[in-house]
Parts: sequence; C-alpha cells; structure tokens
Amino acid sequence: MKHLLADAGSTKTDWLLRNNHGETLRFHTDGMNPSLLTDDEIRHILTTQLLPQVEGSCVDKVEYYGAGCRGEAVVRMKNILSEVVGTPNITVDSDMLGAARMLCGNKAGIVCILGTGANSCLYDGQQISHQTPALGFILGDEGSGAVLGRRLIGDVFKGQLPEDLCKAFLAEYPLTMDELIRRVYRTPAPNQYLASFTPFLSKNIHRSEIQEIIKDEFNRFIRRNVLAYLPYTDAQTPLHFVGSIASVFQEQLSEVVTQYNLALGMVVRQPIDALS
Repeated sequence: MKHLLADAGSTKTDWLLRNNHGETLRFHTDGMNPSLLTDDEIRHILTTQLLPQVEGSCVDKVEYYGAGCRGEAVVRMKNILSEVVGTPNITVDSDMLGAARMLCGNKAGIVCILGTGANSCLYDGQQISHQTPALGFILGDEGSGAVLGRRLIGDVFKGQLPEDLCKAFLAEYPLTMDELIRRVYRTPAPNQYLASFTPFLSKNIHRSEIQEIIKDEFNRFIRRNVLAYLPYTDAQTPLHFVGSIASVFQEQLSEVVTQYNLALGMVVRQPIDALS
C-alpha cells in the first residue's frame, strides 16, 4: 500500500509518498488553493507535476491538507484528486488540521503556524477542539511575517529605529513612500509583500532593537492566541510551532514561550518535516 500525503499552500505543495516498508519520497509541486484556482488549473498541476513524480506507483490512499480547503472546496479537491490519482480513498481537510496531525499524531497539543500569516489551534489527538480566529494581517496574525514586515516598515518610515538601521534598510530596499503605499494598498497579496522584508530582521538579529520587535510580536501572539486555550487544557500541553518565521527566529520564540512557563514542543519549518 502506498500513501500520499500533501501539505498545500497557495504557492507550494509539499508531498510525501510512503510505502508499507517505511520508505519515503519527498517532492514539491506548485500550490493549489481551491479558493484561488479553477478546477482545470488544479487538474493541470496534478497532471503535469504530481503524476510524473509518482509514475509507476499505485497510490492507494491520499491525505490532502491545504489552504482554502473548507466547505464546497473540499468536495472539489476530493473529486479532482480521485480523478487524477485514480483512487477513491481521499481525505481533504484544512492545512491547520494537517499541521496538527503531523506534529502531534494521536496526542493532544497546541499547534501554531508562524509563516507569512499566523494561526493556531488546540488539538485533542484526533480533531481541532478549539481555535482562536487568526483574522488576517490587518486585524490579527500577530507574530507573522506580514505583521513583522508591517511593523519594520512603519518603524523605518516613522523614524522609530536608530538612524543607521533606517539607512541600512533603505539601502537594501530603496523604496519611496509613494511606492510603498501603492504596493501595500493597491496591488494583490500585500501580506506576501510585507513578509518579504523579514530577511532584514534575521540579517540584523544581533541588534537589540530588532530583537525587541520580534519578541514583542511573539508575546502578542502568545497573549492573544495561545493563552485562550489554557481554560481547556494546561500549561504542560506541548506547544508546537511550524513555519518559516518560527524556524528562523526559534531562539527568540523559545525565550518568549519560556516566560509564560509553557512547554515548548517541536519547531519545524514545514509540517512534513515532523514526519521525516
């Protein structure tokens, strides 16, 4: 029996093919958010990018966890996957549940995503039992790449950072205020645009001012999201993190989690990393 597992975002999908002997094959395809793509576009990606990777393999089961997989989109993805892969044994669910199952298995845990966006849930070992709404980078997404980038840019243009840091930022990203406002307010995917500035934070992590931004946002994420789960569990429930921001700033994240006397579990860049 061969089992195909997917963790799908809007820009990239991570796949893991496993057989009964424990042998695994990892590969990537383009992202497949059914909220953004048509059936034909999804079918094209699966046919041209997935099938060549699994050629000669008889896939018996598919577990697909992806961004935008809720409501009617779940039925669409099931039908397309069944058609292309050739098996009716298809599970489709949200990327949040996928992250919880990959990091926690059949044990309870609090699972957090810190990447371009931010999300979290309390997982009971089978399903998500409680979830604080993420609300996106305008109303929420504390600690995410988009919010860190938004705060960094605001501090630069408002002169809240030391002059040398502001000059270093504008030398690396020669933006005018007009261009910045146009890109954020008048073009698609402003969250991804804002998150694209986070490499400057990691490059200058030795500066106390930069560390303060990161730790403050991680504190806000814990206070406004994770602490909401404590009435339903306890502080020793493992707190797992996944995502590029959690991975790159793991040291600062660990410091903040320790301040709340929470039990830090795994920190991985991608959910599938927890299975490898």
